[in-house]
Amino acid sequence: MRTAVLGLCAALVAASCGGHPPPPKRRVIEGNVESWVFRRYQRVADIEVWVPKNQAIAHTASYVKKDALKRGRLGEQDVVNAFVTEYKTDAGVLRAVVKFSRRLAQESGYVVEDKKRGGVRVILVEGHGEAWALWSSKKYIVKIGGRGLKTVPSSMVESYGDRYPSSLSSGILDGPLPPGPDEEPEVQPDDYDPNSPRPDYKHDEKKKQKKK
Repeated sequence: MRTAVLGLCAALVAASCGGHPPPPKRRVIEGNVESWVFRRYQRVADIEVWVPKNQAIAHTASYVKKDALKRGRLGEQDVVNAFVTEYKTDAGVLRAVVKFSRRLAQESGYVVEDKKRGGVRVILVEGHGEAWALWSSKKYIVKIGGRGLKTVPSSMVESYGDRYPSSLSSGILDGPLPPGPDEEPEVQPDDYDPNSPRPDYKHDEKKKQKKK
């Protein structure tokens, strides 16, 4: 009983001091968020935003509009997805988010801008029938949205932003890149097979010349 009371007091103190609840155990909110009903959790190994020398794992959740569930018919606009990517450390995470967002604007034809949505500073990415809100929070990157959406639901951004406070600042897309490692991953040839590597004829030829 004493432990429960102490836990309740700690929660009240955190709330009164403007504290944030910790990230969920499986990183995504596995519950309803206002009119959005939680449907599915999945852990994935594919990482969208690569950070040099910083391993990561991604967690996803999907939510469906309550009204659409009642109708028994779902469209793209009735589904919102949340992706939370957790990196080993926060080194280079903010820099990677900015680089990724700029690349979407320059090479992929999306409309990209930093704004506040649900009280959270985010990078809004819209175009090609999609709408997303993206931001970094220490060693996490959060991405919320989906296809068929005209706007990203503020309630969803607010709920995730409470657990993952944004590390973005106003005008970050136009300023200098944040500090951090800046390397590109090594790319192997398309036909590279680690179990059957091709012989290095040039290297072998140099060995023969040395022996002569």
